[in-house]
Amino acid sequence: MENIIEITNVRKIYRTYQKKSGLKNMIKNIIYPDFKDFIAVDDMSFCIRKGDIVGYIGPNGAGKSTTIKMLTGILMPNSGMIKVFGKDPLKYRKENSKHIGVVFGQKSQLWWDIPAIESLELLKEIYKVPDCDFKDRVEKYADMLQVKEFLNLPVRQMSLGQRMKCDLIAALIHDPSILFLDEPTIGLDVATKDRLRAFILELNRTKKVTVFLTTHDMQDVEKLCNRVILINHGRMLYDGDLESVKEKYIRYRNLKVVFNKTYSIDELKFLKDFQDFRIQNLDDKTMLIQYNYKLYSVTDIVSCLLKNTEVADFSIKDLEIEDVIKEVC
Repeated sequence: MENIIEITNVRKIYRTYQKKSGLKNMIKNIIYPDFKDFIAVDDMSFCIRKGDIVGYIGPNGAGKSTTIKMLTGILMPNSGMIKVFGKDPLKYRKENSKHIGVVFGQKSQLWWDIPAIESLELLKEIYKVPDCDFKDRVEKYADMLQVKEFLNLPVRQMSLGQRMKCDLIAALIHDPSILFLDEPTIGLDVATKDRLRAFILELNRTKKVTVFLTTHDMQDVEKLCNRVILINHGRMLYDGDLESVKEKYIRYRNLKVVFNKTYSIDELKFLKDFQDFRIQNLDDKTMLIQYNYKLYSVTDIVSCLLKNTEVADFSIKDLEIEDVIKEVC
């Protein structure tokens, strides 16, 4: 299958001005400005095939959004080569934009004070989408995402979930081949996340849309992605399928336990028989237990707790992206 995205030895450096405080340094700041280079993306190389759903994951500041901005032609790399549809995305930004959809979870491309449908109609004119195609796509996607009744609301009156769904429709109004999603589920409730994930999977299945996803939610990765690229400090740590990275690197799972009364960590010494085991106080009656799931099952630990303490509730807490990074590093 053909590569739709190619990145080879790409580097992106930001130069920041280091202002020194104090009256004495005021003139120095003007005459001898001090700059510091920050490497956002460092020697990055990978290819993505048409129809893939790729999770591009890492902690804050890892270089995820910078990579998306270079792939969409917003930023220019300092060195290396990028090709999207076989072309330089900076030189062919206008041409490539006809085949690319982008959703930034914390920014909207919808106009704030007008109904969402009017924003979609404006985008229809920008991308020169035929009337019949526009009508069919809006009806189909609004029905799948359950937002038909909200399309006539001003965007500022929408909930975050409603706006995110409309942003997704806006990104797809011109029928793109690649969909870049930057934190699309951030701040959303569980039901809305599930609806968005199901929509993305259906879009990929029926239209073979390539999806490039950044997220801090491991559920997004597990439910959507057939491949994971793990980065930290701008460098690639892993590129492969999710099960392989979990099998190779991830040993721990998190068990959140709520007790009926306060226990100190010392009072849980009966857990000392479990090896490779960590306990952390979250509050007076809540503890986070991190255990090696390759050595023990959650049933082993919960059974021991129920015999020796007054447990009110417990739940398996999903690993955060940062937890995965720690294990890989």
